[in-house]
Amino acid sequence: MTAFSDLMAFQRETEALAQVAGRLGWDQETMMPRGAAAQRAEESGAMQSVLHARRIDPRIAEWLDAAEAEASDDVSRAQLRHIRRDHDRAVRVPGDLAAAIARQAALAQGQWAEARAADDFAAFAPVLAEIVALKREEGAALAAGGDVYDALLDDYEPGAKAADLDAMFGALRPGLVALRERALGQAGPAALDSRFAPNKQMKLARKLAKTFGYDMTRGRLDKAVHPFSSGSGSDVRITTRTSESDPFNCIYSTIHEVGHACYEQAIDPAYALTPLGRGVSMGVHESQSRIYENQLGRSRAFTGWLYSEMRAAFGDFGVADADAFYRIVNAVERGFIRTEADEVQYNLHVLLRYDLERALIAGDLNARDLEAAWNDRFAADFGYPVVRPSEGCLQDVHWSVGLFGYFPTYSLGNVYAGCLHAALRAAVPDLDEQLARGDLGPATGWLRENVQRHGGLMSPRDLISEATGQAPDEAPLLAYLEEKFGALYPT
Repeated sequence: MTAFSDLMAFQRETEALAQVAGRLGWDQETMMPRGAAAQRAEESGAMQSVLHARRIDPRIAEWLDAAEAEASDDVSRAQLRHIRRDHDRAVRVPGDLAAAIARQAALAQGQWAEARAADDFAAFAPVLAEIVALKREEGAALAAGGDVYDALLDDYEPGAKAADLDAMFGALRPGLVALRERALGQAGPAALDSRFAPNKQMKLARKLAKTFGYDMTRGRLDKAVHPFSSGSGSDVRITTRTSESDPFNCIYSTIHEVGHACYEQAIDPAYALTPLGRGVSMGVHESQSRIYENQLGRSRAFTGWLYSEMRAAFGDFGVADADAFYRIVNAVERGFIRTEADEVQYNLHVLLRYDLERALIAGDLNARDLEAAWNDRFAADFGYPVVRPSEGCLQDVHWSVGLFGYFPTYSLGNVYAGCLHAALRAAVPDLDEQLARGDLGPATGWLRENVQRHGGLMSPRDLISEATGQAPDEAPLLAYLEEKFGALYPT
């Protein structure tokens, strides 16, 4: 045995245990009895203690030093790069802190769900305050004197800095605001006025998942309060949700999560249960879910096919033709919920959260004041007041489980998706003809070959640059939005 093989064998076991820990989270969201929350918190904390102990094992540093001389190809060097980065970060966080965060997050998730259902932010505020305090402590340990928020952001988008995101998001905002004002200044299409049986929605959701390439022999589709994707390799699981009056919630949540899931399923099997065997960053992950959902799933070509599928599933649901259906799918309208927002306004929802979570981590905003700060910012950004906490600061699960630094990757993913979409259209000139037939194979095949199969082999920026031939920036996304919504809402 060599140092490299010893290290990879140890890492494989750690990655397997991390998948088991992830499965506990999936179960908590989908199948776990309500009364099991306290026990699950202990189980999650115990798993994180085991994982943390493995990640700081002193043998890792010894193996790394010896293995670097053995690494003779890009794959092995990339494996070592990830392991060293993860090890360096892990040794900075005390084991009792890692376990405390896991326990508190497991408890807080259930408390958030109860507070959301009751529209009672005051009940959740002390819980959030504890989560924020723990994440500040973790961020300070990781930063080692540097920027605390950047240290947390690095968990989700390695190498990203808030200063760079500020510049990118600052360039996005004016164009998005102008498009929104134009669209909301015009009469939009009438909303759907029918009832859509949840069981029929789920049947259609499963068909759509397969249409977009989701391998159901290695995956599941279930229902949860908040749609999400988890797992990797041969065990990838997604959730969606249904509303009798809004089938698009189910349809596009499903397509979105399928984008995440297909990324994980498409990674080179040789990387399974190694650091390369998962998506390289949440920004790149989000690029896959957003391009599946929006540039492909909300395109005029694909919605024509989807309209026929909707009629087959639900009968006549009051929409005259495919053109009217396309306008409904892409309507720009007032709303509170990020996950239900149109493409024009979605990033504005994200930027609100990005700014607020930076203030929470910096100590400029107290957790107890979040509701008021959110409501003030929302009114300023969107022009109308938040009605209830479940449509405001309690709508997302992320902060309850400690995911600070996660939100900006949603907008970064949209930027990456804009770059990838431009390259995809250049590579597949008859894309619309295929989408109109419900044939997603050429599109998803291009993404699988140019993005998904690589897993963590390259850095996020290098991966997007390699796939598109240019460094990522916001211009392609803005051009796409201007072309699409400029036609839907002409001046």
